[in-house]
Amino acid sequence: MMQLRVRLLPLEAEKPIVVLNNDDADEIDVKPLERVKIRYNRHNFVAIVNTTEKMVKQGEIGLYEDIVDELKIRSGQILKVDAADPPESLSYIKKKMEGMVLTKHEVDKIIDDTVGGNLSDIELTSFVTSLYNHGMTMGEIANLSMAMARTGDMLRIKNKEIYDKHSIGGVPGDKTSIIVVPTVAAGGLTIPKTSSRAITSPAGTADRFECIAPVELGLEEIKRVVEKTGACLVWGGAVDLAPADDMFIRIEYPLSIDPFLLPSVMSKKKAVGAKYLVIDIPTGDEAKINTKEDFENLADKFITLGKRLHIKVNAISTYADQPLGYAIGPALEAREALKTIMTGKGPADLVDKATTLAGVLFSFSGDNDGKKTAFGMLHSKKTYRKLQEIIEAQGGDPKIRPEDIPVGKNKAALLSKTKGKVLWISNKVVDMVARGAGAPKYKGAGILLNKKIGDKVKKGEKILEIYAENSTRLNQAMKIAGKSEIMKIGKESTMALDRFPSGGERERTFILER
Repeated sequence: MMQLRVRLLPLEAEKPIVVLNNDDADEIDVKPLERVKIRYNRHNFVAIVNTTEKMVKQGEIGLYEDIVDELKIRSGQILKVDAADPPESLSYIKKKMEGMVLTKHEVDKIIDDTVGGNLSDIELTSFVTSLYNHGMTMGEIANLSMAMARTGDMLRIKNKEIYDKHSIGGVPGDKTSIIVVPTVAAGGLTIPKTSSRAITSPAGTADRFECIAPVELGLEEIKRVVEKTGACLVWGGAVDLAPADDMFIRIEYPLSIDPFLLPSVMSKKKAVGAKYLVIDIPTGDEAKINTKEDFENLADKFITLGKRLHIKVNAISTYADQPLGYAIGPALEAREALKTIMTGKGPADLVDKATTLAGVLFSFSGDNDGKKTAFGMLHSKKTYRKLQEIIEAQGGDPKIRPEDIPVGKNKAALLSKTKGKVLWISNKVVDMVARGAGAPKYKGAGILLNKKIGDKVKKGEKILEIYAENSTRLNQAMKIAGKSEIMKIGKESTMALDRFPSGGERERTFILER
């Protein structure tokens, strides 16, 4: 055991990390990313080791601000430092790397150590990639979901059955949650909707709704809003629901893999106490799910997992070969959703999808014509009145109007170079252009479509407008749009050859329930 003097490092870290001089590390016999046990004032903690030649002198131990503040350690204080054994969970990660099935205890230990900051990024990456390479049994998925929910905050609303929805994403302009949530709540059901911000898309539900009302509410604030209005639309990142999920997402994102899709979704639904859940799985040529068969395979997994977690799940596949509605980007989508709710009518595809999803949730409560009920809520303005309640409860202005939501002051139109019909729209290019314009970081950035699939177009007619909050971003988006074909316009007979080599029609909507 060695005694080292604390040197404060003006750095932040999410894990307990310490920095040792190379000579001291050699004497203790620890290498980078191994662990040391530290004792002070009858307290002990374990930290991951980094080493240096110059930043920390021999006889010192460098501590990050987070550790100093949390453990109330003083600069210059003497700490006793010794090598520590690796966490128990590391052997279970190695077991999964070999393709073996993990027990509930082993999964629990991995998640506990993940949330506790006891695993290095390399160890977490090894775990994530081993799940990607070897897959998981339904038992492992269920155990992961429960462990991830258990290690965070849990939302508990007394004497209420909780309804929820989730979309796996992949369609630009999908602002259905803003319509579904107040519609379902207006029908007397309880739906606390926690949503994400965009990672790879132009807007997430939290980004959109933040243009209308505050979304960064704490757990007690969420509970208050839900108990008062029957619903909420908040950013899940502001509360500690299934925190391990956020840690795994940071690993998945740069690798472009998603082995945690099922436990990620279901752990958060379990954390809010959901009993009934509709899963939206957009299906189309450029969506995450391309075929009906792929949809049925994924939907069946969600339904089976729901049974293990005591959540009744229905899954719905929705048409995903073009953006939903006409607006893409946080502010533009917020305007479109708000206008749809205020007037009781809007883009046909948006209204159809929102009322279908709300209808599935109503069907859980015994309503045999849930979609008709949802239409009634929207057209009678009951959805709007409920939305106003939610906005006010979350600290927003219930009288907000679409034109009150600012959009980018810089805009440019894209004109058609030919005449004909819109044969297809590339969701991927739409995403690229909207993000090039600055979405979702700049909420006023995005795209407003003037034409959708099947619409007639004249040569020189405006097909879309790009919005940005500065000219640099606008030029960048226009350059992307100029290099990539965002919309195919031509004769209808060329559609199957140009876009869908297999030909044939796609079913617009289908529901899988067990």
